[in-house]
Amino acid sequence: MRKLKVAILGSGNIGSDLLIKLMRSEYLTCSVFIGRNASSPGLEKAQSMGVAVSDMGIEEIINDPDCCDIVIDATSAVAHIKHASILKELGKFVIDMTPSKIGQMCIPAVNLQDCLDKDNVNMVTCGGQAAAPIVYAIGQSQQDIDYIEVVSSISSKSAGPATRINLDEYIETTEEAIKTFSKCYRSKAILNLNPAVPCIDMQTTVFAIVKDPNIIALTQQVEEMVKRIQYYVPGYSLIMPPAIENGRIVTMVKVQGLGDFLPTYAGNLDIINCAAIAMAEEYAKNSIYGKGVEA
Repeated sequence: MRKLKVAILGSGNIGSDLLIKLMRSEYLTCSVFIGRNASSPGLEKAQSMGVAVSDMGIEEIINDPDCCDIVIDATSAVAHIKHASILKELGKFVIDMTPSKIGQMCIPAVNLQDCLDKDNVNMVTCGGQAAAPIVYAIGQSQQDIDYIEVVSSISSKSAGPATRINLDEYIETTEEAIKTFSKCYRSKAILNLNPAVPCIDMQTTVFAIVKDPNIIALTQQVEEMVKRIQYYVPGYSLIMPPAIENGRIVTMVKVQGLGDFLPTYAGNLDIINCAAIAMAEEYAKNSIYGKGVEA
């Protein structure tokens, strides 16, 4: 079976975890794993797997545009702003793992098919991937939504340097995703980096203020959405069904990882990386067969 060639740009936690997941794909192969530091754990891991590596950053793709069909950018929001125009000129399909807000926001359980004709697709944030399907369910089942707040907690050990320097962009992009997918005009996003030992699993709590909440309709929508997400993120689970608490809707999800690059507590890697794989595979199916199979 023909596979599309993928260049992963960025050798940190996200890129390294993504590499291992991508190598299991029936439709994708990593043609080159690109970083900036030849001795980084990520590049060393890739080399041990027999994957071609480079420490030249975006220059590797500029010098050899035929090295890939898809570029997955797992660097930083600032870096992607520079990369996006270069990759567009090279005619590459780009999946942006950073909170740069450049490409079409993609939540596979919600709008995968709508993103297939874009040249740059943004995977929002880990918190956005966890919460957006839930806020979409709120938007589909409720009227008069006044406010939505999303609070995500992840282990501090799972947050690499790029995640830490992008905290402002994380907040802005997650809040924009909440508004976009719920049609609510007021939103707030919070990210807690928890230093607890043993490390905590990723948890995301969604709060919503709705004039006349319909919990029965919302619960049905949320349960259906969770099943759709579990198709590509097996560790995603609903740990608190929608309920009314202090005059607001509250629901909570947890994400456990597959333990590919970091241990299973790093569900924040899985939720966004599995979403990216789902997007890349659907694009590959369209490219290879002329049509895709929805996640």
